[in-house]
Amino acid sequence: MSDAEQRLGSSAALEELKCLRGSIDNIDAALVHMLAERFKCTQKVGHLKAQHDLPPADPARERIQIERLRQLASDANLDPDFAEKFLNFIVREVIRHHEAIAAESGN
Repeated sequence: MSDAEQRLGSSAALEELKCLRGSIDNIDAALVHMLAERFKCTQKVGHLKAQHDLPPADPARERIQIERLRQLASDANLDPDFAEKFLNFIVREVIRHHEAIAAESGN
């Protein structure tokens, strides 16, 4: 038992903690699976871009997506700055994949 769990003391509080952590674990698993699906789609986009000699990055689309995600975050009471940082992290990884695909294709 962790120090934090020992400090909670009551079995009701410990049960609530376990329940909440179980929900968090399920959400984390769903996030991983959603990201995996997203990257499957972006890999296909990367191959299409390489086949048609399109650049790996699309700054205009990225700006639109950032604004869209910021609004979604705001509507969901999530910090829009955090949402933007999260999307930027994902987009950088997607661009890296697209660059690798283009290099493999000789583009």
